[in-house]
Amino acid sequence: MKLRNVLIATALLLLAAAAQGQDVREAARKADADRSRAESEALAAEERILADGAALTAKVGELERRRGALDDELAALERRREAGERRLAEMEQAWAASELEFREISGNVRLAARDLEAMLTQSPLTATAPGRPALIAPILDSGYFPGVDDVSTMTGLYFDEIARSGQVILGEAPFVNRAGEEVTGQVMTIGKFTALYRHGGETGFLRYMPESARFIALSSLPGRGMRSLLDKYMAGRGESVIVDLSGGAALNAVTQRRGFREEMRAGGPLMYPLGLIALAALGIVVYKARFLNKVGRNTDKYMTRVNRLAAEGNWSECEDIVRRHKGEHSPVNHVIEAGLLARHEDRETLESVLQESILRELPRLERGLSTLAIFGAVAPLLGLLGTVTGMIDTFRVITLFGTGDPKLMSGGISEALITTEVGLFVAIPIMLLHTFLSRRVEEIIGEMEEKAVSLTNIIHKEQRRHAGTAAVRA
Repeated sequence: MKLRNVLIATALLLLAAAAQGQDVREAARKADADRSRAESEALAAEERILADGAALTAKVGELERRRGALDDELAALERRREAGERRLAEMEQAWAASELEFREISGNVRLAARDLEAMLTQSPLTATAPGRPALIAPILDSGYFPGVDDVSTMTGLYFDEIARSGQVILGEAPFVNRAGEEVTGQVMTIGKFTALYRHGGETGFLRYMPESARFIALSSLPGRGMRSLLDKYMAGRGESVIVDLSGGAALNAVTQRRGFREEMRAGGPLMYPLGLIALAALGIVVYKARFLNKVGRNTDKYMTRVNRLAAEGNWSECEDIVRRHKGEHSPVNHVIEAGLLARHEDRETLESVLQESILRELPRLERGLSTLAIFGAVAPLLGLLGTVTGMIDTFRVITLFGTGDPKLMSGGISEALITTEVGLFVAIPIMLLHTFLSRRVEEIIGEMEEKAVSLTNIIHKEQRRHAGTAAVRA
């Protein structure tokens, strides 16, 4: 059994070896076939590669030739570019030189046009020929290059202005009358100096406003004689006319001149107390001047006479003088009366009585001077108050309307300046007169003291003479 199994196994092994050998041979044949096919394919690929290499070599040669041609073309283009840049630089340099000349010419023409425009705008002759400034408006544009025609236009405008400046022109033209209405009437321009109008039986002067390029009638008419002269000249019957060589400034100053009432009204409500102070101070000054003049004259007259009579011992005549002038309430008379009543006293008592009487009369002599001093101090303060109120009104107007229109602020500033002016105008004379009157009072008091001392000496001498006579009699 075991042998049988071994034989069977051996047979199977032999059969497997035979089958395997057959497979190996078959695989070898396939491998040879594959190798032959691979070698054929390799030879074909090699041939193709060699063919492609030759083509690529030819293509590379062709590309090399094209690159050389392109390099030559690039070099030519580079040379052309360099030549073009040099040409461009030369042309830019030439253009810069030409442009500088063009700009200089254009700038000079535009500068002349700007001066011409300013001259035409400020010229009163433009009111009768309003289209002239518009002719040079394009020349002032920065992007506009002026030509020969523009220069000719400017030249024509210059000659037109020269010609009009030397002519007297009369014709119909629009202007704004004194009521603020634009009307048309007879307008005469005398060169660039003076413009006249006649409309509705009214003849007057015109003022040129450059902002609106039109004439405006002055607010005030000329005097009767001046109007007659203007009417005759405009009608061709007169040979002389009034010409304002300042170009309207003198006529404006004349029309803007205000009278006393207008000046006071422009100062505001504080002008009334300033006026009252001025009147009161004037009354005090007149009264004190007359009073002190009378007192000074009496001091020199009466006391000199009384001293002379006292030196003669004529006391009754001295008393008669005092009685005759007692109703006048004269300070000198009171001093003399006190001295005569105390003539029997000793010297010290007499001097004290006279000094006391002089001091008693001093308030009467100085009466009103303190009030005058107060007026002199209050007047500038009222002027300063007017200044403050005027400036407050001015700043209120500035707050509401801004600073664009100076006329809106002129009222407050005018009130401020006028009140200050009037306050100082009132205060300065008051202070000067107060100083003068105070000095006059001091002179009168000094003169009274001098005469009182002289009277004291005379009375004392008379007392010693009587004492000596009594002693001799005794």
